Amino acid sequence: MKKMMLIYALLIFAFLVYIFQYMTEDVDNRGAAGEGLRGDISERYVMVTFQSGSEYWKSVLKGFEDAADALNVSIEYRGATEYDLQEQIMVLDQVIAKKPAGIAISAIDTNGLDGVIDRAIEENIPVVLFDSGAPNSKAYSFLATNNYNAGATAAAQMAKLAGREGQVAIVTVPGQHNHTERIQGFKDTLESTYPMMKVVDTVNGKGNAEDAEQVTSALLEKYPDLAGVFVTEAASGVGVAEAVQQHGDPVQIVSFDTNKATLDLIKEGAIAASIAQGTWNMGYWSLQYLFHLHHDLTIPAPSATDDVSPVPVQVDTGINVVTKQNVEQYYAK
Repeated sequence: MKKMMLIYALLIFAFLVYIFQYMTEDVDNRGAAGEGLRGDISERYVMVTFQSGSEYWKSVLKGFEDAADALNVSIEYRGATEYDLQEQIMVLDQVIAKKPAGIAISAIDTNGLDGVIDRAIEENIPVVLFDSGAPNSKAYSFLATNNYNAGATAAAQMAKLAGREGQVAIVTVPGQHNHTERIQGFKDTLESTYPMMKVVDTVNGKGNAEDAEQVTSALLEKYPDLAGVFVTEAASGVGVAEAVQQHGDPVQIVSFDTNKATLDLIKEGAIAASIAQGTWNMGYWSLQYLFHLHHDLTIPAPSATDDVSPVPVQVDTGINVVTKQNVEQYYAK
């Protein structure tokens, strides 16, 4: 009888030790109860963009910051100051040399960053892409607008504004994967659904208002019957609107993003609509994915694209159409 009691006592003791170890590990990995995943403030994650002073990145960075607060980690924001591939490569080289816990990148060029991204991965620094991708790189994930669908949505909006017929032009920035997809979605949708509408020209606005205003003025002279202009990014949208206002003819403008200048022009009626991206989602989930990769918290599994990855290979962060009717909702509170 005493032997049986001793055996029971040992079993109970072993069970209690197991429970204690489990709870200790759970607290170490998750933080205090109810706090969710928690890292260490010494962990440093870096966001890298281009044209780093652009208002567009503010919402993305806010998402990155909010994720950092939730996870108790540190972040840093770096970027090429200009629209310059070599400058962004130099910035990434400097970031990699400091061995951060992870890097989130918006790629200035579809193929130009593959080498430096792959080197970061080889040095065990997880990398995810957001907004503008590098599909041939080894980055784990790409979090962005489904740009093809966004272009299709812009085409439908343009058709609605222009009465489903007429000539339209596109002002874009060549070389970026996201802009290329927007254009393709726009063109395919007009061709398949609105055959009375035709894209007569695609020009380079160079990502700034001054150049976009100049090329749009030339478009308006070349195509006096132009019904609309689709602009694939915000800075050029402002320049397009200025050119159209100076020209005086009623030309419908569908732009991209929700910087204050674009919202003001929508409110005035100079820009008819703009495609709003889920920019906060890009920043927030980029850091969440990097944190999970750094801590090996995920298990590789097949994705929707048949790739095997520890995090989703592609994530659609969503869009909305901003018009004069709902523009007030998009101003920063």
